[in-house]
Amino acid sequence: MSGSTHSVTNQAPPLVGYDVFTADRALAAAVERHLDPALLDEARGELSALGRSAGSAQLQEWATQANENPPVLRTHDRYGNRLDEVDFHPAWHRLLGKGVSAGLTSAWTRPGGHVRRAAGFLVWTQAEAGSGCPLSMTHAAVPALRTDPALAAQWEPRLTSTIYERELRPARQKAGALFGMAMTEKQGGSDVRAGTTAARPLAEDGTYELTGHKWFCSAPMSDAFLVLARAAGGPTCFLVPRVLEHGSRNVFLIQRLKDKLGNRSNASAEVEFDGTWARRVGEEGRGVRTIIGMVAATRLDCVLGSAGLMRQAVAQAVHHCTYREAFGGRLVDKPLMRNVLADLALESEAATTLALRLAAAYDDGGEQERAFLRLALPAAKYWVTKRCAPVAVEAAECLGGNGYVEESGLPRLVRESPLNSIWEGAGNVQALDVLRALGREPGALDAYLREVGLARGADHRLDRAIKDLLTELADLEGVEARGRRLAERLALVLQGSLLVRFAPPEVADAFCAARLGGDGGAAFGTLPHTLDLASVVERARPEA
Repeated sequence: MSGSTHSVTNQAPPLVGYDVFTADRALAAAVERHLDPALLDEARGELSALGRSAGSAQLQEWATQANENPPVLRTHDRYGNRLDEVDFHPAWHRLLGKGVSAGLTSAWTRPGGHVRRAAGFLVWTQAEAGSGCPLSMTHAAVPALRTDPALAAQWEPRLTSTIYERELRPARQKAGALFGMAMTEKQGGSDVRAGTTAARPLAEDGTYELTGHKWFCSAPMSDAFLVLARAAGGPTCFLVPRVLEHGSRNVFLIQRLKDKLGNRSNASAEVEFDGTWARRVGEEGRGVRTIIGMVAATRLDCVLGSAGLMRQAVAQAVHHCTYREAFGGRLVDKPLMRNVLADLALESEAATTLALRLAAAYDDGGEQERAFLRLALPAAKYWVTKRCAPVAVEAAECLGGNGYVEESGLPRLVRESPLNSIWEGAGNVQALDVLRALGREPGALDAYLREVGLARGADHRLDRAIKDLLTELADLEGVEARGRRLAERLALVLQGSLLVRFAPPEVADAFCAARLGGDGGAAFGTLPHTLDLASVVERARPEA
């Protein structure tokens, strides 16, 4: 029998064996823009090494294995003793270990640490997003712990370590540790002040026992958790270690793992506390204020994670269309497909550019930058995370039927894409936080306007959008119902300002036309045909 019908032609080669960092021109440019020149060579070397790892065949295989073999809960041993452990596939531990060793929890301890870590996190998300949760929680726990210098001195060196130790042991015996978080309860959801988990003080000052049920606990395999519970003074933040100082297990009852849409390699749990030992972090009754630094940092990671997912989706789509031929030529050269790819590329570059600008504000740490973050961060979290799902779905469509098949990797991106919009405060929570910042902190709006004003006069559509935004901000009647609209406009104007200042002219021109000037449709692929779309697509093309 002839085997001619089995000859494989006109298929794009796998996007593998490439440097995920250096192939991303927008990301590499942002790192160069925001880092001290004295740090650039070292940072580029680190990020390029991480990028080569993320783009390797080995990492792609580990990612597949981790997703095809999700975590398994073991509540008891064979004799009926409580274990409350989560078993992961070895590929998961390899992925998480590489993320830790790459410094994705050590932003707080080195110069330019937030920009360097942000770029690394964006790169690593493209390899496998599931390991991002424990990396994010561990990184974000540091500002909350710093409200208690004694706790910070004990835990921070382990949280910012580049050593991954998976075994559960007392913290003093470990060179590196991971943190999780448990705030949400089933009756309260985003309203964390409605939590009913109770904290009763013990004899030793600052120690309590907790009783209650947490509906969502992030990274339940971690060494310790930041938890909100109700003490006599009101909602309070606590540190709950998994293993107590003398070596026995703390009471940490994992009732079940959540069966999630995506993020399947990562464990999210429902847990109960029943006389669980805890150490207070900060003052009684000020738990939300104490933990808000952690929440803010994880929200930035949601922006970074979504930017990473969008970048990988766009890279896969452009790569496929560069090699695939149809109707007499390459797909990437067909005007309508080029329009789609360019539109997707704009969304990706705008997200990356904004995310790295926010990370740079963390590195600066000055009063004005903190004020800028107060408004820009919830607006970015609202908008960028919401754009992720439509980008992933459209990118899958660029591959046609191939994009609907698991082996392409696009279905995993599609399932992952809504996550960051929901976690760490869904859309309405972010919009209300934007309104809260506008109403209570006038310095936040001043800092934001100062930032977007740096591009004034460079593009008439951006100037008009800034003017329209100011008009909208001047009328606060019925503002809650307009919260999403305001958050969207704040994010788009900020993205436009950044692209006008820093992106190639063809990228800034297309963004301002479609996103600010109204010359674009509701679906991707509706950019004005007169723009230089070929250059926009070429900039987004990954070089394998």
